[in-house]
Amino acid sequence: MELDSARENPPPESFFLPGGRSSAALGEAFSQILHRLTRQEARRGNGRDAVFQDLSALIEATECGRLFELSGAPIHGMSEMLGEVAKALGTYAAPPTEESVRSDGHSGVSEKAAEVGLLFLKLLRKVETAKNSLACPAWKTGLHHLAGPVYIFAITHSLEQPWTSPRSQNVAGEVLSLLLRVSDCGSVAGFLHGENGDGKGRFTVIMGLLKPDLNKESWKNNPATKHVFSWTLQQVTRPWLNQHLERILPPSLLISDDYQTENKILGIRCLHHIVLNVPAADLLQYNRAQVLYHAIFNHLYTPEHHLIQAVLLCLLDLFPILEKAVQWKGDMARPTTQCDEVLQLILTHMEPEHRLLLRRTYARNLPAFVKRLGILTVRHLKRLERVIIGYLEVYDGPEEEARLKILETLKLLIQHTWPRVSCRLVVLLKALLKLICDVARDPNLTPEPVKTALLEEATDCLILLDHSSQGRVKGLLATIPQSCEDGTVVNCIREVQQASEGADYHGTKPCVT
Repeated sequence: MELDSARENPPPESFFLPGGRSSAALGEAFSQILHRLTRQEARRGNGRDAVFQDLSALIEATECGRLFELSGAPIHGMSEMLGEVAKALGTYAAPPTEESVRSDGHSGVSEKAAEVGLLFLKLLRKVETAKNSLACPAWKTGLHHLAGPVYIFAITHSLEQPWTSPRSQNVAGEVLSLLLRVSDCGSVAGFLHGENGDGKGRFTVIMGLLKPDLNKESWKNNPATKHVFSWTLQQVTRPWLNQHLERILPPSLLISDDYQTENKILGIRCLHHIVLNVPAADLLQYNRAQVLYHAIFNHLYTPEHHLIQAVLLCLLDLFPILEKAVQWKGDMARPTTQCDEVLQLILTHMEPEHRLLLRRTYARNLPAFVKRLGILTVRHLKRLERVIIGYLEVYDGPEEEARLKILETLKLLIQHTWPRVSCRLVVLLKALLKLICDVARDPNLTPEPVKTALLEEATDCLILLDHSSQGRVKGLLATIPQSCEDGTVVNCIREVQQASEGADYHGTKPCVT
């Protein structure tokens, strides 16, 4: 009881007077402040103000040499204590859990963060002074223990989040800038992986500090942790990221597997960054690439357009890695791949889809799948034909993104599978002519630049169809200019006829000049 009572009292005034504190007394003063910071009473207004004032005064009054080492004690003693104080300050300024947010919101978090940030600035200025004085070599040890907690605090409050304010963001930004300057780093990436390949990056330390809050039971306790992890991860690229794969892959999978769409997208973006920046050999080892694929593929069943966009972009970059493991003998049919599986599911979802945002998302990514599969797209030709015709019939809003992307898909399809397109000539020709007539008769719904783009793309598709069918389109269109009164439609048809004059149809791949 006496010990607890003593700890609750603020340090005596002699601690704040030059020469008025021994090394043991200084250590005890910081120990008392650490104890007060971790007690529930410190979160109340008066207790908070008192502990901050005492800590600020103690930092200002202590000389740099005594702040980073205790005479007669191991060199790490005081530095470790400062590191613990920094962790406690970061925890104190952390945003509340989701349950607390529902009742109290984020009230007071930005004010706490601003106050903690000012204390971190004082600590880092002490480190900078010790560094410049050359009389206190222990500043490096002090910085080693401070860097991780200070960095996590700075990223937590410098990004725009519900718990931040302009003032807290500015203070956190100053803390990050000063931390980089004291660490002799020109960027956050250099701070994390080490400048000039010196191997002294702090990514491992920071991941170690985040690890207790990134397991299945605890990762939602602090809503900032996932954002700090994601933002930090994306600052580290090739060739430094692969050595940390065991640390970053499990949390990324965990976040992506959440029920909230926001967390799914955040996790998928982390996984996408890993796919782009870790060598294929490392991802194929221990079947990691297959684990990634199955975890990402399952999200295609969630009808959220932002999530689908993130998933498809990630899968398109994962396919080349997965295909490295596929063994194919030239005398056998090529095996179906994960790209075939994903395209089949996308087309299944596209046919009945009526929500415009999802239609645009699917159509936006369809050309990349045709490019990826090339001639093997013939496996999906029947379903692609139905999707293309169905999407060309539906107005998509002033920007017409879906129809423009479907026309791009059709062009690629004709170029890659032209020997198999001639049997579908009449169906595709009718769909394209109907589109041209609809656009030409559109009074004012679509802006002129978009109309022009649609007509140009449709005309290019007709030219490709004509080339792949060895001039049959020209013959089918021959009588239309005589009976059609719409000048826009006639101009498109004449352009097709002019392009087909003198064309060589003997075994050449169709192309648009």
